[in-house]
Amino acid sequence: MIERPYVTWTIIIVCVALFLLELAGGRDFARFVTFSFGLIPSVLLGLKELPPALDAIPAWATLFTAMFLHGGLMHLVGNMLFLGIFGDNIEDSMGHRRFVAFYLLCGVAASMAHVLVAPTATQPMVGASGAISGVLGAYLMLHPKAWVTILVFIIPITLPAWLLLGFWIGFQVFSALTGSGGGVAWWAHIGGFAAGCILIIPFRHKTIPLGGGGGSSYPKGIRLKRRRPGDTAGGPWGRT
Repeated sequence: MIERPYVTWTIIIVCVALFLLELAGGRDFARFVTFSFGLIPSVLLGLKELPPALDAIPAWATLFTAMFLHGGLMHLVGNMLFLGIFGDNIEDSMGHRRFVAFYLLCGVAASMAHVLVAPTATQPMVGASGAISGVLGAYLMLHPKAWVTILVFIIPITLPAWLLLGFWIGFQVFSALTGSGGGVAWWAHIGGFAAGCILIIPFRHKTIPLGGGGGSSYPKGIRLKRRRPGDTAGGPWGRT
């Protein structure tokens, strides 16, 4: 059992710091960062090229850089709240180093899901939601019977994780199939969630069972606490 979720804290600090840097740099700097370091499917696949002034890093590298950028304050707050709520237990289930690899792989899987469904897109996709969706998928696999507290119009409601996260992924699939909520990369959420559900199997410590170990008991060594997810509203850019 880890003492502190250092990786989760570091990701949050990095995302917040980069967002503040964009704000300090002004609109033009924010646009440069978004287009240069955000994931643009058509550029990644070699169908389009960025202008020289925006071509800062290899296109493949944006698979990683995009997951640390955000398109607006609520986009950032919602993502970091979810990561802070659920990330510590997943980091605890596998340790610091494995969690780094797990988080990045979920983020890449989410980005590739978006690329597959929108290969000719020319707008940058930014946001940590794809990687965080992987964390949610892993949480569902490990702790489906854990009770999660959410706020509904300032009223706290406690639900089992399987119901809350099942509804969440169902909403993502419904939105992706109906095309609602323009500007949100729904398939990235779905891809990240699926990756988390799969990757948690080899990444978790073998002493930690899937499904909460049966009954209503929690896995030994995992510190569960009541959860309070927040809003995941995003900014004006294509976002996860």
